[in-house]
Amino acid sequence: MTVLALSAAMAQVAVPRDPVAAIPAQEGASPHQAPLPAPAPAIPAGPAAAPLPPQDWSALPVLRFRRPVTPTTESTAFVAGQVGSGQCSGAARTRDGWQLTIDLALFATADGRIRRVTPRAIDCPTVEQYAAGLLLGAARDNIDLRGAAGDIWYRTTMTFGWKA
Repeated sequence: MTVLALSAAMAQVAVPRDPVAAIPAQEGASPHQAPLPAPAPAIPAGPAAAPLPPQDWSALPVLRFRRPVTPTTESTAFVAGQVGSGQCSGAARTRDGWQLTIDLALFATADGRIRRVTPRAIDCPTVEQYAAGLLLGAARDNIDLRGAAGDIWYRTTMTFGWKA
């Protein structure tokens, strides 16, 4: 349950009876012209955003992990639930049950900082974003960047399999 709390200052805001009379006139404006909006506040410049991945992922180096990463029972159950509820239609029938595979690209700096994870669209946004979050968590302090000369995109695949 979400609770919305108002401060005492917000609760005492006065509302004018005539909303048109409350709009201050701007110099040179007709009385029927709406006031100009206030300029947007300046956003301080931060670090540059990570670039988008290239269109062709086949040339990207494969992401190597220091420790093996496998989907958990809970993550597979989530994906199976999305498929079972009709939210996703990309799962393939196998002789052992069902399988859903998603390709992901990860942008990392040479010192191992992860700047962006991008899932390839499989027409299932919930699983795409879920897989991106799983990869982000699995990659923290676990990616092998030996030989990386700079900031670079990598590719990997995540496969979820479950019994029918």
